[in-house]
Amino acid sequence: MRKIIHVDMDAFFAAVEMRDNPALRNIPMAVGGSSDRRGVLCTSNYEARKFGVKAAMPTAHALKLCPHLKLVKPNFRKYSEASQKVFQIFHEFSELVEPMSLDEAYLDVTNSHHFHGSATLIAQEIRRLIFERTQLTASAGVAPNKLIAKLASDINKPNGIFTVPPENVESFISKIPIERIWGVGKVTAKKMQEMGVKTCLDLQAFHRSQLIFNFGRFGDLLFDFCRGIDEREVENEYERKSLGTEETFVRDLERFEEMKDHVRRMFQEIQDALSSYDDKKIKNIHLKIKYFDFKQTTIERQLPFQEESYLQLLAERWSQDPRPVRLLGVGVKFEESKSHSDIQLPLLT
Repeated sequence: MRKIIHVDMDAFFAAVEMRDNPALRNIPMAVGGSSDRRGVLCTSNYEARKFGVKAAMPTAHALKLCPHLKLVKPNFRKYSEASQKVFQIFHEFSELVEPMSLDEAYLDVTNSHHFHGSATLIAQEIRRLIFERTQLTASAGVAPNKLIAKLASDINKPNGIFTVPPENVESFISKIPIERIWGVGKVTAKKMQEMGVKTCLDLQAFHRSQLIFNFGRFGDLLFDFCRGIDEREVENEYERKSLGTEETFVRDLERFEEMKDHVRRMFQEIQDALSSYDDKKIKNIHLKIKYFDFKQTTIERQLPFQEESYLQLLAERWSQDPRPVRLLGVGVKFEESKSHSDIQLPLLT
């Protein structure tokens, strides 16, 4: 039986900002892009969440929900530095660490000798060390598999821990809303609700063949997940494959010179962010354009990482379709030593 820990930092970006600026504590605040530039939020603190403000929400809407919301521009270099300290702690307890983002990871501590192999005590110590070394808090879930561990880490959030022993998995999963199951998005959740399914216990009433018929190959996983069965291993083979930033404009851009100015600024953002990836070699650069009608195009080339290269891509693609532009994005792809899953760093403007 595996022993899996899921660690999730509490309101990570916001917590880093509050740590570094005490004036931001105890007031509704969020990290994200400007409201007058169609920005979105990276995250919000718990005071802001009381007003319904949450990650990925348009900043303009967040300000309607909470007019006195304090908005802070993201500083991903600072978040990356804090993340590195957290992951160093993870690796003190297990070689099997699977990062899901800068602030979230799975650990397999099945064979760990720390605390006589107690996964719960290991998770408690990890949380203690995180606070001691970073002054940030984390929540943890402890369970026999990744699915249950992730669900458990939300139970006593923030700054809490919850353990689901093997004998409690069945009763624990039966009460979980289907929207919280890994892989279930809005479309799948809506289809399930139309079938009368609200919880995992409801989903257990369907045979495996019925779920495969309704949800394809994912139905096979759903049959197991709704019963708390998850055979996925913690995979520690990780390597960032790309880095990028993009901006959606409050008004569509029509002048090419104006587009160039934005590309120059975003190039500088990427250049600054790359300082955290000195060991990476750039393979290609790419530029993304979304037009006023939401049609989108991306161009990628093996060109030197320099401002002029991005301006060249912009000129090439926009000359082929010179219409008003809603969004621009720039980025790089790194050379890879192996095949790994990617984690995108959301450099939001």
